[in-house]
Amino acid sequence: MNPIVLVPARMASARLPGKPLALIAGEPMIVHVWRRACAANVGPVVVAAAEPQIARAVEEKGGRAVLTDPALPSGSDRIFAALKSLDSGSAHDIIVNVQGDLPGLDPHCVTAVVDTLARSGADIATLAAEITDSGDYENPAVVKPIVSWERNGTHGNALYFTRARAPSGEGPLFHHVGIYAFTRSALERFVALPPSLLEQREKLEQLRALEAGMRIAVARVDSVPLSVDTPADLEEARRTLAKPRAT
Repeated sequence: MNPIVLVPARMASARLPGKPLALIAGEPMIVHVWRRACAANVGPVVVAAAEPQIARAVEEKGGRAVLTDPALPSGSDRIFAALKSLDSGSAHDIIVNVQGDLPGLDPHCVTAVVDTLARSGADIATLAAEITDSGDYENPAVVKPIVSWERNGTHGNALYFTRARAPSGEGPLFHHVGIYAFTRSALERFVALPPSLLEQREKLEQLRALEAGMRIAVARVDSVPLSVDTPADLEEARRTLAKPRAT
C-alpha cells in the first residue's frame, strides 16, 4: 500500500471567491489543510492548484504543489491531472482526495479513509458522521449517505447519497464527510465516465460511481470536520482556529 494525498484547490469559488488564500489565524486556509493532511502521515501530500498563487502559498511554507488546468470541471479531475504529472510510473496505488476547504480537518479522517479502502477491497472509500443537529435533516447542503452498515455499525457500503432527508423511519441519519480514497484503477475509470443522470439531478459526483457499479465503502467517524463554503463559514473558522493569546 503506497498512498498519496492530493488536495485540489482553485480560486473560483462561486460563494467565496479566493477562499484557498483566505487568512485564518494568520495563514492561508490551504496551508492549514495541507499541514493537517501531512499530520496524518499516510504518504506525501501535494496541493493540486488551479492557480500559481495557491501553489506559491503552499511552497512558501515548505509544502509541495503542482499546477493544474483551471478549466478542469471537478476536484476529481484535478487530482487525476496532478497524479499523472507527479507519478507517471504508477508508484502510488491509493489516491486520497482531501478537499482544500477543510481547515478543521482531523488527521484521523485521512488515516480512517485509507484504512477503510484497504480493509474493504472496495473501489472507493469515504466517511460519514451521525447528524446531531435535527436542523440538518432537511438541509440540502448536508449530504446524507444511505449506508448498509455492518453489525458493528462502524463500517459499511454506500447504497446512495442524497440532499433530501433519508432514509425514512426511525434511526440515525448521517452527514457525508467529503474525503475520498480511490484505488488508482478506480480513479482512472471514474474520471473517464461521463456525468450520470442521478449525479446531474442531485449535483453529487459520487453518484456517478454508484451508477457505474463501483463500490463505495464507508467508515463512521465521530464528527464532521470544519469546512468553509461561505463568508459565515470563514468567520466561524477564524473564531474556532484563532491562535490563543499570550498571557
